[in-house]
Order: sequence, then C-alpha cells, then structure tokens
Amino acid sequence: MSNRLTTLAALAGSVALLGSLASQGWAADLELKMGHNGKPGSLFEACANEFATRVNAKLGEKAKVTVFGAGQLGKDEEMLKKIKLGTAQLALNSSIMASKVPAFGVFDMPYLVKDRDHMKKIEKEIFWPELVARAEEKGYKILALWENGFRHITNNVRPINTPEDLEGIKLRTPSSVWRVRMFKTYGANPSPLPFGEVFVALKTGTFDGQENPFAQIVSARLHEVQKYLTLSGHVYSPAYVVADAKKWKNVPADVAQIVEEAAKETQGFVYEYAADLEQKLLQELKDGGIEINEADKAAFIAASAPVYEQFDEKVDGGKAMIEKALSLAN
Repeated sequence: MSNRLTTLAALAGSVALLGSLASQGWAADLELKMGHNGKPGSLFEACANEFATRVNAKLGEKAKVTVFGAGQLGKDEEMLKKIKLGTAQLALNSSIMASKVPAFGVFDMPYLVKDRDHMKKIEKEIFWPELVARAEEKGYKILALWENGFRHITNNVRPINTPEDLEGIKLRTPSSVWRVRMFKTYGANPSPLPFGEVFVALKTGTFDGQENPFAQIVSARLHEVQKYLTLSGHVYSPAYVVADAKKWKNVPADVAQIVEEAAKETQGFVYEYAADLEQKLLQELKDGGIEINEADKAAFIAASAPVYEQFDEKVDGGKAMIEKALSLAN
C-alpha cells in the first residue's frame, strides 16, 4: 500500500510540474518557439537558423528551439505580446525595442555607429552595462545582440542627395518614434507601417519610399517596386534576441544557460555573414537596374543636430549616452 501511495504521490508531483510549465507557456517537451519577421533569404532568417542549429546541438534531449520566420508568429508587436503571454518564448527584433524601452532609441540616432568594430565597443561599454538593465526594468530579457544592418533609403520620386531632397516624400518607417522624428527633421512625411505590408504599400503608391538594410530590401523584393536607392547609411540597427524577463526565470537553469550562451556565440557568425551579405546584395541591386547614388552624409549629419537634442530632452541620460557612444569611435 505504501509503495502505491509513493507512486501516486510521485505521479501527482509530475502532473503538477507539467501543469506549472504549461501555465507558463512551456510545452511538456520544452519546445522554445522563436519568431522573427525576416523573409526567406534575409539576414534574420540566416542568423536565426544558425542559432537554432547550434543551440539544438548543445541542448540534446533537454529542449528544442524551433524557428518561425516571415512573421508566422505575427508582426513585431504581436511577437512581443506572445512572449509576454508565454505562447512563444523568443523574439528576434530590432527597431521596435525603442518604442518599448526609450533608451534603445540611441540606436536610432543618425550616424551614431560608424562600423561593426565601433558597435562592438558600444556593446561592451553601453549596451550590456546600461541598456540591458533598462530593458529588464520594462520586463524584457535580452539574451544576445545581433544585427539588422546599415539602413539606406529607396523611393520612387527622385535621388536623395541631401535632406532637402526628402521634402514631402511619403516614407515608411518601422515602429520607432525616433526614426519618424529624424525623417520629419529632414523634411520627409514619415509614418510607421509593419514590414510585411511595405511591398504592397510601395507598389500601390501609398508610400513613395522606405528605408532598410540591403538584406531586408532584397529579401522582401522592395527594389522591384522602387526606382532609386540612396546609399545613406543613416542608421545602424542592431537586432536583439528577446525573452520575457519573468517567464525566462522559469526555464530550467541548464537550458537557459545553454540558450543564452549559444545566442551570444552566434554573434560572431552574424557579423561575418552580414558583412559578406552586404557586399553581395549591393552588387545584386546594381545588377538589377535600380538607380543608385551616394548621399551627402555631411549634409545629413549637419541636419541631425535637432534629433540628438530631442533625445537628450526625452530620455534620461540621453546626452551622456550619445557622447559616450561617439567617443568610442576613436
């Protein structure tokens, strides 16, 4: 009788544990769902798949990371809601974080990041010590810093050489208050729109243009419905592997450690792949016939001063953060 009671008690404990995991959004076999909005052939797709390969090899039978790309788990806003609810566990996103954690808007400051070596210094001196803690306060756990890329402008109206050339152009931006403010400062008419809707909006003329890294432009075929590409490099957008801060604490410690380590280790692949892809895609764009010009970056930098001032006014410690980031370029 005692053996039977012991067995029943053990079974009850197992059921309770599985019920607890399920209530936190974790399947009994610990499948970790990771979502992103990258199209097939995008940088996001390549990096998320590389991460999944690496982490699943390390996890063995402990758990499994499954990637859902191309917006299968919803747009960025929906994915962040799902990790809060526990119906997904990881989201790979970029500019939307500035709308959730204001300090992340530092990466929307024009011409802040010079190159990837500069970004590595910013990561060490600013991102992990300051920004990650601010994200945690807002309920987000940042597992790793990856890349979205250097952003450039496309449109159907005219080549963009100086900010004045943007006057009146209807420009799609991501969901970032600072990207909108930046292009308003330059004279454009910017509005946010989910990435998955951009192709149709450009094709139908709802928007004249947009701004994105080459990897997003090509994978979403935006160049097929745009006449002009301006190499502006106005913003470098990092990408973030994000989880819900509270729910991530419920992940078994050994699984969480493996996932976090693999996410950080994947960064080396991300930077190398992104730099190589950048060159290949620029050549592909040139071969495709879109008209390409170099922006007058000095003119854009001069016109950007009001954006920096507004960031300092709106974000606690904004000026110090900008100055520190710029100083790391030396």
